[in-house]
Amino acid sequence: MGSNATGTFAKIDDLLRFTAKQEASDLHLKPMRPPLIRLKGKLLPLKSEPLPPEKLNEMVGSLLTDKMKKTLEDELAVDFGYSLPGVCRFRGAVFYQRGHLGAVFRRVPFQFPSLDEWGLPPVLNTFADLPQGLVLITGPTGSGKSSTLAALMKLISDTRLAHIITIEDPIEFLLKDAKGAVSQREVGTDTPSFSHALRNALRQDPDVIMVGEMRDRDTMQTVLTAAETGHLVFSTLHTNSAAQTIDRIIDAFPAESHRQIRQQLSSVLQAVVCHSLVERADGSGLVAALEILRHTPRVSKLIVEGNLDGLNEEIEGSVSYHKMQSMNQSLAALVVHGQITRETALNASNNAADLDLFLRKLAFGGQTGGEDSSMAEPYSDYSKILELQEIKKAYDELQETHRNQMAEREAEMDRLRTELTEASGAGMAQQAVVDEGEVSELRAENDRYKKQLQVIRQEYDAKIERLNARIRDLSGSGTSGVRQAPASESGAERRGFFRR
Repeated sequence: MGSNATGTFAKIDDLLRFTAKQEASDLHLKPMRPPLIRLKGKLLPLKSEPLPPEKLNEMVGSLLTDKMKKTLEDELAVDFGYSLPGVCRFRGAVFYQRGHLGAVFRRVPFQFPSLDEWGLPPVLNTFADLPQGLVLITGPTGSGKSSTLAALMKLISDTRLAHIITIEDPIEFLLKDAKGAVSQREVGTDTPSFSHALRNALRQDPDVIMVGEMRDRDTMQTVLTAAETGHLVFSTLHTNSAAQTIDRIIDAFPAESHRQIRQQLSSVLQAVVCHSLVERADGSGLVAALEILRHTPRVSKLIVEGNLDGLNEEIEGSVSYHKMQSMNQSLAALVVHGQITRETALNASNNAADLDLFLRKLAFGGQTGGEDSSMAEPYSDYSKILELQEIKKAYDELQETHRNQMAEREAEMDRLRTELTEASGAGMAQQAVVDEGEVSELRAENDRYKKQLQVIRQEYDAKIERLNARIRDLSGSGTSGVRQAPASESGAERRGFFRR
C-alpha cells in the first residue's frame, strides 16, 4: 500500500488535502470501502476506516450547490469543479452506483508545467502559432489531454495578443491573462451546452477557441464551421489514433454528409495528437507516448479519399521533414532512451508485432539516460532517433575514411623507410650510385609525410570530438554514449549508441 494515512478523515477537504500532499492524480470514494488514491498510475487504498453511505453522502453533499443537487437528482450524475484555497483545484464526478453515491476527484494543480517541462516533442509548440484551423488532442481518459490543452492555451496567452475562449465541463486548469486575454466558460454554470456556447463564442471576437470535448454532432459541426471561418480551434476526443479520430468524426454524421465532412476536415485539420500514458522503466510514474499527424497536401488528399491505411504510412514516412510520428515510433523512442521497457511498449502498442519488428531493426545496442535539467527531455520524439541514426552513419563513414587514409599513409611511410635503409646501408658500391643529395631528399620527404600524418590525425580527432558533442546534445547521455576509436582500436567492441 502506497499511503501511510491512518485513522478517519472527518471532512472531504481533509481527504482532498491529503490527495494533493501525496501528489496523487485521483481520489476515489465509494461506500463501505476506505478511500482510494491513484498514485503513479496505481490505485491504492488508504489505511482508514471504511466510509458508511451516510458519511459519504454528507461529505460529498457539502460540495454541491442546490443546482448541482438538482442535476444529480435528475441525471443521477453531476460533474463540477472545486477549488481548495492554497492547495489546488479538483474536477469532481459524483454518481450513483448500486443505489448509493460514489465520487471521483481528479487533482488539477493551480500551477502546471509548460509543454517543454512536460517533455513533449517540440513540434507541439508550433501549434500555438497557427493562425486558424483545427487541432485535436485525443486519447483515453486520464492520458493527459487536458494538461496538454492547458499548456497550449497558456503558451498562446503568454506569446500572442489574442482573445482565448475556453468552453469546459467543468473548468479544470485556471488560466490567467498575460499577453492575451482568456475567458473561461463552464457548461452548466456559464452556458447550457457546448454547442450553445460555441455559437455564442463566434460573436465574442475570439481568436482562439478551446472546446473541452466534442461530445455530439452539433458540437462537431460548429467546431468545423468555426475553424473554417478563420478561428484557431482546439478540442479533444476519446480516440487512440489519428486515423480513428478522423473516422470517428466522419461517422458521427449521416452517410450522405460524409463526403462534405471529409472535404471540411481536409482543409481545416491542422494536427491530431494522440496520447498514451505508459509506466516508466524505473517505476517512478508514467510517461507520455504521442502519435502526431500534421496537415500536408498529401494528408489532405488521403482524408478526402478516406484512405486511412495510407494515412498511417504517411505519418511514419514524414518524421524527418514534417515531424510527424506514429504511436509505435514514439514507443520505440522511449525504449531506446531507456524510459520504458520493451515489454511495456509492446503491451501499449495497437500493433505489437510491427513494433517488435521495428525495435529489432533499430541500430541501437544500448540505452541512454537523461541528465538533470529544468526542462524534461522529449524522449517520445522519434525525430531525435533519426537524427542520431544519421550522425551514427556519418561517424561510421568518417571512421572508415580515416582508417583507409591512415593505411595509405602507413604504406607510403614503409616504402620510404625501405628506400632510405637501402640508400644508407648498401656500402661503398651503392654510394657510388646513390649520392648523398638523393638520400637527404628522401629523408626530407619522410619528415614531410610524418608531419602530414600528424596533422591528419589531429583533424580527424577534432571531427570525431565534434560528432561526440552533437550526439551528447541530442541524446542527453553525457559521455557514455560514444567512445572515440583510434585506428589501432577500430576492431574493439563499442558500447552504448555505437555497440553493434
